[in-house]
Amino acid sequence: MQKKTYRVGIVGATGMVGQRFVTLLDGHPLFTPAALLASARSAGKKYPEAVGDKWAMSSPIPAYAKDMTVMDAEADAEKIAGKVDFIFCAVNMKKDEIRALEEKYAKLEIPVVSNNSAHRGTPDVPMVIPEINGDHLAVIEAQRRRLGTKRGFIAVKSNCSLQSYVPLLHPLKKYGIRCAAVTTYQAISGAGKTFATMPEIVDNVIPYIGGEEQKSEEEPLKIWGHIENGAIVNADGPVITSQCLRVPVSDGHTAAVFVSFEKKPTKEEILSAWADFAGEPQALALPSAPKQFIHYFEEDNRPQPRLDRMTENGMAVCAGRLREDVLFDYKFIGLSHNTLRGAAGGAVLLAELLAAKGYFD
Repeated sequence: MQKKTYRVGIVGATGMVGQRFVTLLDGHPLFTPAALLASARSAGKKYPEAVGDKWAMSSPIPAYAKDMTVMDAEADAEKIAGKVDFIFCAVNMKKDEIRALEEKYAKLEIPVVSNNSAHRGTPDVPMVIPEINGDHLAVIEAQRRRLGTKRGFIAVKSNCSLQSYVPLLHPLKKYGIRCAAVTTYQAISGAGKTFATMPEIVDNVIPYIGGEEQKSEEEPLKIWGHIENGAIVNADGPVITSQCLRVPVSDGHTAAVFVSFEKKPTKEEILSAWADFAGEPQALALPSAPKQFIHYFEEDNRPQPRLDRMTENGMAVCAGRLREDVLFDYKFIGLSHNTLRGAAGGAVLLAELLAAKGYFD
């Protein structure tokens, strides 16, 4: 039986994450790009002209996108209502403007799969890492009641920094995580930058990324929360403290993680938990899902962004250097590709899960 396919709009198509969506959807087995949308200044231009010299992907603009005319993300929302089955949204706007824009699309009965942070704190908007908390999608029913929609809803992915440590902590929750300390070393593409557009990062580390530490500490609690009375209630713990640094790396967020447990596992038990961990995307064999979600490296000098960020097409989470610690129980290194697993790729995987569960039908 032939799989159903869906027409997709990309809102914010000219930005860094939007460009990644454009490349990922080239030849996707389920999703066909039907509309590219951006700001008013890009509207009316062919996509290559709208992007100009800001194309930041290693591969060229896909052939399908070269002839597409960019539409106005705000003014043309009604025009695409009958032309797309859902949208991806990755825009650079004020949070209240993003919330309004995403709700506008949802109320036009266009489901929104968002890479933005604006709705991550909204109690009836699921924030999903597909391998971990796909059950939170059930809250969409309550969200639709609030919005007054039949099809329309908003689902979001979590912050890119989380992908380098939350998937590694999650299979260890059975040992009772008491607390964790995380320092993330984040690539410049997370700020939508390249070395050409961010020369100040060369030979430098910037010890602050606005809002990132709060997201890194609080968002895991929503992911580990539960649905109650039509809303997601955050988990009470564990306590996570973080520092987030911008480093001179093009792609790939690295995390140095320290963790203590109520019931300390052995190193072998941790490695086994990582090796065995799989979720719904693997069980359903979703097109973008890594076959092995967590890859552990035995070498002392791995994982490294340049060598390992593209593991499983950039959709795996890599780990290494697991060892006991003198202050915490254990410490280890995590790595994920921030614009693939951490952004557009994670959103595409979330959309594949939504499609498999019938939320776009």
